[in-house]
Amino acid sequence: MKDMNGATTITVGSFEYVSLPGLKMDNIIAKIDTGAYSGAVHCTDIKAVRRQSDGKRVLRFKTSSQDEVFEFEDFKTVKVRSSNGQQIKRYLIETDIIIKHKKYTIRISLTDRSDMQREVLIGRRFLRGHNMLVDVRINQELDNDGGGKI
Repeated sequence: MKDMNGATTITVGSFEYVSLPGLKMDNIIAKIDTGAYSGAVHCTDIKAVRRQSDGKRVLRFKTSSQDEVFEFEDFKTVKVRSSNGQQIKRYLIETDIIIKHKKYTIRISLTDRSDMQREVLIGRRFLRGHNMLVDVRINQELDNDGGGKI
């Protein structure tokens, strides 16, 4: 499908299987949320530290998919407004994401989403930037509303 400017529109469901190869997360169900501005991925032990070997500032964290500690040299600190209106500091990284067999670059924040049902949230900034439209009828079977947490 094409939009008014002739660009190809990609239609996704409210839930989609995604992969984040840079974080070794493969084929997980992400929540596609047009109510959220930015995206987030569930991580723990998130710390900006100085690497001993070269003194460079790096971001270290773990994902729920791996026991491995990930280290990113390129990251930003941003303030985001949570769903309850509070501003909180989060770290933002850029990594690849695969949706519907196509690879994109995504800027995504790291946060503890253990109280949430899905470990990856994709917001409208990414959707708009890649001309994606959400059809809630797609992948309805992935919506386990009221189901367990991560």
